[in-house]
Amino acid sequence: MTYLLALDQGTSSSRSIIFNRAGQIIASAQQEFPQYFPQSAWVEHDAMEIWHSQLATIKRVLQKSGIASQQIAAIGITNQRETTVVWDKKTGHPICPAIVWQDRRTSSYCEALRAQGYSKTIQEKTGLVLDPYFSATKLAWILDHIPNARSKAQQGELAFGTIDSWLAWQLSEGQLHVSDVTNASRTMLWNIHQNCWDEDLLKLFNIPAAILPEVYPSSHHFGDCHLFGSTIPIAGMAGDQQSALFGQACFQAGMAKNTYGTGCFMLLQTADLCSQSQHGLISTAACQVDRKTQYALEGSVFIGGAVVQWLRDQLHLFTHASDIEALANSVPDSDGVIFVPAFAGLGAPYWDANVKGAILGLHRGTQAAHIARAAIEAIAFQSAELLFAMQNDSHTTITELRVDGGAASNNTLLQIQADLLGIPVVRPEILETTALGAAYLAGLKMGVYSDLDECRSLWREQRRFLPKISRTNALGLMQNWKKAVQGLRQI
Repeated sequence: MTYLLALDQGTSSSRSIIFNRAGQIIASAQQEFPQYFPQSAWVEHDAMEIWHSQLATIKRVLQKSGIASQQIAAIGITNQRETTVVWDKKTGHPICPAIVWQDRRTSSYCEALRAQGYSKTIQEKTGLVLDPYFSATKLAWILDHIPNARSKAQQGELAFGTIDSWLAWQLSEGQLHVSDVTNASRTMLWNIHQNCWDEDLLKLFNIPAAILPEVYPSSHHFGDCHLFGSTIPIAGMAGDQQSALFGQACFQAGMAKNTYGTGCFMLLQTADLCSQSQHGLISTAACQVDRKTQYALEGSVFIGGAVVQWLRDQLHLFTHASDIEALANSVPDSDGVIFVPAFAGLGAPYWDANVKGAILGLHRGTQAAHIARAAIEAIAFQSAELLFAMQNDSHTTITELRVDGGAASNNTLLQIQADLLGIPVVRPEILETTALGAAYLAGLKMGVYSDLDECRSLWREQRRFLPKISRTNALGLMQNWKKAVQGLRQI
């Protein structure tokens, strides 16, 4: 029997999942790791803690499954994107904490570049909005603030990578400094039209080319891992949201998925068309199985499931994240409460780094349940704005939304989402589509799967949520949400 090992390295935890050829989960292991907030708007990880947590889950899932490493046909890697790691090539150790995608320390740098008129050039070359979210300004900050970093980078002594690169380096014991097109397209240094690192952008951000990884298609034999008793090819690599799009079998233009994780990330497959958004979205590389370039439109919500964690950890409204659904369902509605969880500013379609979060519409009768329901609604409101922007940009009628991620198990959230969108929201049998996408990519390269049609045939629907309210009511709810957001942006 042949199996595939998917490494799903996320913002708050690392997971390893073993899939069989039918795309079914045989065993999984997960381990959380610490988040660090050294200053206001700073978010950091310890890259060594990320690696050790990932390594621990690999060992645990192999032991748990009873599957020998010789039975693993390939490893697929999927990862939190944009998070920036710089390490010393000789020692293999990071030179500073990893700067997480949520980190906003480079907001003033981005504002300065915007004032100098670089926004249009950056968007035309990369498909991205000039924002601290992406890796380029994080990398520039590290080179400018860590002693001797810039001189070492220019001498070729340092390596930069997003988390995929960092894991590949560790898995190969320092033999691989690689990435794939989906992760490279999130750095704000990659020209998505020419499929290469952009020399003009490297000059703009003062990034030495010697620090960059080699970039390949997402389904590619990057190299081998020898850590677990046998040689296992590393044959799949993709940023988590593109991997989820692939795992949801959204291979045709017009198909869309939304992942409800720490943030919410909606992608619309546009195939070989690279759309330039007029509505606050970004264009990004979709998974490449061969050398044929594929694209997607993407909208990013910075705070999705993280708002549930905040209510649990900071306000102590419930003990477990899953408890929020029962609490929210104990009231018929939010009773006028609107929660805008702009803890890291606002992502698409606003891209406003300065907005702060707020809970509006409170009164003496407001209960914890109303706030919990407003938090769930906030996730759905933010995601609805993304889909409407996609329809406007692509001039495509999206007929259904495939969903995944941890919060997609929340039936109340998905029903609210369907009500706001006016289209079916479809949950698959396998919610771990991010990991599944990485497994498919690795399996395709190593011959476990013959083609995309075989992967498509494995997708199974678990439940379909249909709209229950009128479009007039849905429009009214969306208008109230937008009014709240606009009010906060003017403060």
